[in-house]
Amino acid sequence: MTTLTIALDVMGGDFGPPITIPAAIAAIQQDPLLNIILCGDKSIIETTLSKHKQSNSPQLSIFHCSQVIEMDERPAFTLRNKTDSSMRKALELVKKGEAGACVSAGNTGALMTNAYYVLKTLPGIDRPALVSSLPTVTDKKVYLLDLGANVNCDSEILFQYAVMGSVMAEEVEGIKNPRVALLNVGEEEIKGNDRVKHAAQLLTDATNINFIGYIEGNDIFTDKADVVVTDGFVGNIALKACEGLGKLIAVEVKRISHQNLFTRIMARLALPLLKKIYSRVNPDQYNGASLIGLRGIVVKSHGNASIEAFQYAIREAVQEISRQVPSKIKDKIEITLS
Repeated sequence: MTTLTIALDVMGGDFGPPITIPAAIAAIQQDPLLNIILCGDKSIIETTLSKHKQSNSPQLSIFHCSQVIEMDERPAFTLRNKTDSSMRKALELVKKGEAGACVSAGNTGALMTNAYYVLKTLPGIDRPALVSSLPTVTDKKVYLLDLGANVNCDSEILFQYAVMGSVMAEEVEGIKNPRVALLNVGEEEIKGNDRVKHAAQLLTDATNINFIGYIEGNDIFTDKADVVVTDGFVGNIALKACEGLGKLIAVEVKRISHQNLFTRIMARLALPLLKKIYSRVNPDQYNGASLIGLRGIVVKSHGNASIEAFQYAIREAVQEISRQVPSKIKDKIEITLS
């Protein structure tokens, strides 16, 4: 059996090593074929590993880095001045072939800028995209992209996103001939701006993409499509709005359940059902947005991810390495554009 290696930006995120290192330890305990390179301050990493009694684990190695990219630093500044950062070195390990993927919870803009510079895009891809899976009303997931990598996208880039999203759904989720839709203000052909309409025509003409037309925002979670494509401006707002609604519902359920004795009793009776619902929509299990379209695998975790959530980001990277996602995207782009 083949081992897999991931380069981990240990210092990235709101919490850094107290989250990333325990998540790495949990990941290798679950997968004996997984090796993780911990990129960051050697002394901090060694101290944290010793606390968890993992100083001599053969599945963990340390790559010392003297710099850390802070969450509020400008991407261009990090590109020029943070060349020995844990994020940058993790990406360079992927480029050198010493790691199959990079996982980071760090500064999103810096990660995209440095990944673009270090790894470059695949042939036929102009810009990478951030993509993540989300729950639907069925047991299936839906892939939404772009989630903020590029706020301005022309029709050609939307078309490329559709191809990449189709590969992700097919290779990672195992969906045969995934349904691809463009996010629009209406389902009718006359709706939308010129970019969306032109992208729809390009997708209609592509014989190896199962393009089903437009869907509206309220249908993202109804299992009408396996892949939903939009630009990073709209996609990021849609994602954050959904996260905000989820938090609102959770707060309201808690508030109402504590209003009086009757609601407290009803809440206790409904607790098993509520736990089952929460397990389906728990945001932790959807942590790990993939920066696709690059000549290497990069997974972006939420900056405030918990240990469990960060494990899901590592798991996403393992899946993409196993399925050779960049290679599959490259092949499909070549077929589509030929």
